[in-house]
Amino acid sequence: MTIKLDKSFATFEDAKNYHPGGVLAIRRPYNFVENEYPIFFESGNGGKVTDIDGNEYIDMLCSYGPIIIGHREKEIDDSVINQIRSKGFNFSLTQPIHNTLAKKINELIPCAEQTIFVKTGSDATSASIRAARAYTGKNKIVRCGYHGWHDWYLAANIGEHDALDGHLLPGLSPAGVPRVLANTAFPFHYNKIDELEEIVSNHSKDLGTIVMEPIRSYNPESGFLARVREIAFDINAVLIFDEITSGWRLNNGGAHLTIGVNPDIAVFSKAMSNGYPMAAIIGTKRVMEAAQNTFISSTYWTERIGPTAALATIRKYRYCNVSEHLCQIGERIQEIWISSASKIGMSIEVGGISALPHFSIVCDDPQAANTLFTQLMLEKGFLATNAFKATYAHRDEHMLNYSKSITEVFSTITKSIIDCDLHSKLKGPVAHSTFRRLT
Repeated sequence: MTIKLDKSFATFEDAKNYHPGGVLAIRRPYNFVENEYPIFFESGNGGKVTDIDGNEYIDMLCSYGPIIIGHREKEIDDSVINQIRSKGFNFSLTQPIHNTLAKKINELIPCAEQTIFVKTGSDATSASIRAARAYTGKNKIVRCGYHGWHDWYLAANIGEHDALDGHLLPGLSPAGVPRVLANTAFPFHYNKIDELEEIVSNHSKDLGTIVMEPIRSYNPESGFLARVREIAFDINAVLIFDEITSGWRLNNGGAHLTIGVNPDIAVFSKAMSNGYPMAAIIGTKRVMEAAQNTFISSTYWTERIGPTAALATIRKYRYCNVSEHLCQIGERIQEIWISSASKIGMSIEVGGISALPHFSIVCDDPQAANTLFTQLMLEKGFLATNAFKATYAHRDEHMLNYSKSITEVFSTITKSIIDCDLHSKLKGPVAHSTFRRLT
């Protein structure tokens, strides 16, 4: 596939005059294949996207997760358009559609006794932290995973003497975060219950919140989440499950339903409305009532576009059994990676939940190998990295083309590793390493 990106590059140069870095954070070209990767998209349809130069790709990233059904899903889009045309969407007071959505979520997720609807994942996690602090009266947080960009989260990256000391995660600089927030957020690794227990032993008097992704790259070890639940109860801390990534992928709701451990609060965003801005904080009435004792509000949280899209997405998700499809497609992708690598003697490590798998290439320069993978897959018409975001729009024909392309691309990368010429195959610099999650 011959790719021309003249419009994309020109638009990016223009964008640098108006936006910091030209485009936002992880969407900057140096995170993919600089000078070779599309920067601006024009449209999407089903499982495909088209850039502003007219190049079409099979989309294996799907907006980093929110597009769970597919681009321009008619049933969902029509619901939103009809609401706008028939009733409008943003008024001075709340609209009853919020009640309808809250009841639907409560029907699916038992711990959702009360709900606050917001617009983004970072909105949801930050508001949940505010509510938890209001409930316990304790400020310190222990967390496991990635939870957004707000000060409470990045505070874990502030070292004792230098802003970049301590628990620095590449790409998540705490610049701009008040240094007085040092020692208010403490990270522990997933499945490392001893790390959590040590933090609790040192800070239990002031520790009021445990926030974590219930599942991410690995399955929980036996008893791990149950022990986290027990610790939270023992120290009177609020347990928050961040389901922004895992929610609506393994089942009709949150991953914690499959695992069998209930949090005090769970937060959802990606996938609950197929790309429309929407997020939810759900929780037990006992904890959620504390939100009334603080200020959590936004003009846009009471509009009806997000809830309308969420109701339509949940409806389609249930009657099409989307979670089963996502898991099956994700498992097929993992099988393709493992089978193709095995045939050509390539060493890879595969992880992630079935609907959100990822792989890593085992070699001396994995970042260069990953960059070459992205570059070669792009040439074959795939917008892809070493992580896959499954959607209902991914079908058999996509998998067949993907499988063939993976075998060819893995072969090229393996030969380059053996010949020690990974860098010579790249058409641009090695991609920057994006942030790691403490999981």
